[in-house]
Amino acid sequence: MTTLSTLRLTVRPLTPEDLPALVTYRNDPEVARYQGWTLPYTPVMAQGLLSDNPLGMEGWVQRAIALKNGELIGDLALNRRGPQAEFGVTLSRHAQGHGYASEAIRALLHFAFHELNLHRVHASIDPRNQAIAGLLRHVGFRHEGTHLKSYCLRGEWTDDAIYAVLSEEWRA
Repeated sequence: MTTLSTLRLTVRPLTPEDLPALVTYRNDPEVARYQGWTLPYTPVMAQGLLSDNPLGMEGWVQRAIALKNGELIGDLALNRRGPQAEFGVTLSRHAQGHGYASEAIRALLHFAFHELNLHRVHASIDPRNQAIAGLLRHVGFRHEGTHLKSYCLRGEWTDDAIYAVLSEEWRA
């Protein structure tokens, strides 16, 4: 059970106590706008994210992003496949704009490249989400390409932009 710690945050396994807050922010239309889950986001869906699987095992592993006082402000996930991984991040609306996402992502990347010895980490985003595109560039990702109308989100075909960072880029 991997826990990552930063100056202001703890990235840890989700607990049953986190679920009400998680369901609330995942049902916020502004938070969910570019995310792949269906609405309404239910407690049963949230329950499916609970796991004590170690971060970095094969497949998706979800983690809470909490302030040092324990308040859940978001979540992130890592989907490891061999020497590569995809990640995703979600922050509650009130936690956006304070640098928490970049802090959590940097901790995740440090873990991915230094502890797991991954070769590459990437994110797949809706390119209309300029906030996350800017955040990814800010923490060291580069835009690799965009697949046109390749992802169906809530009945609408959308583009899929791929951002990635290699181990040697991160270490530099």
